[in-house]
Amino acid sequence: MNTLNAISEKELLRLYNLPLEELLCEAKKYNSDTVEFCSLISARTGKCSESCRYCAQSSHYMTDIYTHPLVKIEDVVKTAKEAKENGAVRFAIVTSGRGPSNADMPVMCEMIKEINKLGLKSCASLGLLDKEKAQQFKEAGLVRYHHNINTSRSYHPSITTTHTFEDRINTINHIKNAGIEICSGVIIGMGESVEQRVEMALNLAEIKPDSIPVNFLTPIKGTPFENYGDKIDEEGILRTLSIIKIANPDSVVRFAGGRNLRLSKKNMEIALDNAVNGILIGNYLTTIGIEPKDDIETLKKLGKKLYV
Repeated sequence: MNTLNAISEKELLRLYNLPLEELLCEAKKYNSDTVEFCSLISARTGKCSESCRYCAQSSHYMTDIYTHPLVKIEDVVKTAKEAKENGAVRFAIVTSGRGPSNADMPVMCEMIKEINKLGLKSCASLGLLDKEKAQQFKEAGLVRYHHNINTSRSYHPSITTTHTFEDRINTINHIKNAGIEICSGVIIGMGESVEQRVEMALNLAEIKPDSIPVNFLTPIKGTPFENYGDKIDEEGILRTLSIIKIANPDSVVRFAGGRNLRLSKKNMEIALDNAVNGILIGNYLTTIGIEPKDDIETLKKLGKKLYV
């Protein structure tokens, strides 16, 4: 089987179109027996200046989500403790907006320090960064930064017009250069073609993220993608997870938002058995997730171990 650096777009497309069982078997070669849990707090929700067409938090669209300013440090600590009790080894602060302001930085750095004190590995998803802010987060002890590419390079202009694919890559490079781990993933089911799903898997392979969270579009009323619930079916999800794992064998491929709405329990188990070795547990930014105890029961059923 081709390695991370050798696999071609043509070969990955061929694999995508194999009979499903064959494709799953190929992906399973790179999957692990352990599954890593992480969790998050939506530390600031809504009123985002960016025009991402899938997002309930964008100020460009009329949605009915609950919005709130940056939470207090003690709220972060409380939620992080609960996540640790549920088996999480990583905990992320996530904020809406283009990126952190200078005024945000001191309190965000303090949040990172408090997460680390709990024995959790600190993560953050705070938008676009310059090299100075990336370095500040490194000095605060941030272990991992999350910044999705969201989709393939060629499809990105169909998702938003307020920033470019290169803006996202530049942030990822600033984080890498600061010596912080990279978490970068995608949202599938936004109208991308099969070829663009292959492209996004290879775009991720260029980045070499430590973790790849895969979200499944949850159509939100009021957004331009509110009627996009039929852009990918369950088989398409399994196929896409498989090629992402094959193209990125050294990365943790992680279940993220929308899995409970877009996949049956059976297909979630198939994905975990063959292509997925990480889970973002609990609730997500604006949608409800799965109870951590249910995920733990699923792992036991599959004979998987919880990464600690």
